Amino acid sequence: MKYSEEVANKLNELLEKNYDAEKGYKFAAEKVKNPQLQSFFNERAKERYDFGHELKSEIRNFGEAPEKGTSLAADAHRAWMNLKTSLSSEKEEAVLEEAIRGEKAAVEEYNEVLKDTSLPPSTGNVLMKQRDSISAALNKVKAMETWEDRK
Repeated sequence: MKYSEEVANKLNELLEKNYDAEKGYKFAAEKVKNPQLQSFFNERAKERYDFGHELKSEIRNFGEAPEKGTSLAADAHRAWMNLKTSLSSEKEEAVLEEAIRGEKAAVEEYNEVLKDTSLPPSTGNVLMKQRDSISAALNKVKAMETWEDRK
């Protein structure tokens, strides 16, 4: 496999995860009643949409085609999250827990791709910016969960 294909495959995996996160955050915004949480989740969905466009551009820079759609695992995760929130009396806390779990996984996935020291600096910068933004969102979600716990 050519290097450009290899990098494009890694970027396509991140792209798929961003599609997943975007859908997950939209779903989460629908599940909570707290306007602050709704706003936060909608902002994260928009951010992940924007990340997707940045990743598509990077993939095209490698002469490859961006993939479309979400992963089967994410579709299953959303179904599970729907069941969990419908059964939980603490819906907002359950949604926050899932957001934390998803963001932790996203940071790990970005870190894994960023281990490739042969990435072009422009691609590495895009990925670091996105990873850092996801980390900031993760910290905010953790703070929100702590606040929810104190209610």
